[in-house]
Amino acid sequence: GGVTSSRCTNEETFLVQKLVRAGFGNNNVDTCARVCHSPTGYGLKTAFGTSAGTQDFDSVEHADVIVLIGANPTDGHPVFASRMKKRLREGAKLIVIDPRQIALVKTPHVEADYHLQLRPGTNVGVINSIAHVIVKEGLLAESYIKERCDMAAFERWKNFIAEDRNSPETMESITGVPAEQVRAAARLYATGGNAAIYYGLGVTEHSQGSTMVMGMANLSMLTGNIGRRGVGVNPLRGQN
Repeated sequence: GGVTSSRCTNEETFLVQKLVRAGFGNNNVDTCARVCHSPTGYGLKTAFGTSAGTQDFDSVEHADVIVLIGANPTDGHPVFASRMKKRLREGAKLIVIDPRQIALVKTPHVEADYHLQLRPGTNVGVINSIAHVIVKEGLLAESYIKERCDMAAFERWKNFIAEDRNSPETMESITGVPAEQVRAAARLYATGGNAAIYYGLGVTEHSQGSTMVMGMANLSMLTGNIGRRGVGVNPLRGQN
């Protein structure tokens, strides 16, 4: 089979599918856009009813807390990264969740408040432990949840997320992230003002990619960080 890039021209993609069909004798042709986008499409559609990112890129200028998960904007999305850095220099807080020490963790005039350096593949464990802290410490946006969320579904999820198996202390052996860092980052996200999540292929190109997207959507609803400028769940696509 063959996988083409969305950065190929139509003519190049045509040649790849012709090679596979005529040369290899089968129809196994795919594009990286499906691998990149389908977990976001499924996850956000399940949570919100639409598969689109929840904000335009200008909204980062209104964010007070920026959570960056599985993305390296300075390399992959440099135009957006310059806007994000401008907002960080103005005083916005930054939480980086990434196994790598990307440039934004520490770069001139910009330094992450927290770098949750998780083990690869443990994204869901980290996001659930952040939600656990917010639920157990009563930092959730109760009025928003009552007005906007399905209460029966929320209560089921809340009971699950409050279980000890989702605590930062239990998850530490799985994710490798110190529990106290997770607790501090969770408190900042829940109480720091407008909090926006930006994520990349480090989230979606995993077997649990859709689950993680739904986990981030749940986190934004839990804290009321959706539906206005400077907040939301915002994918940074692979095809910039």
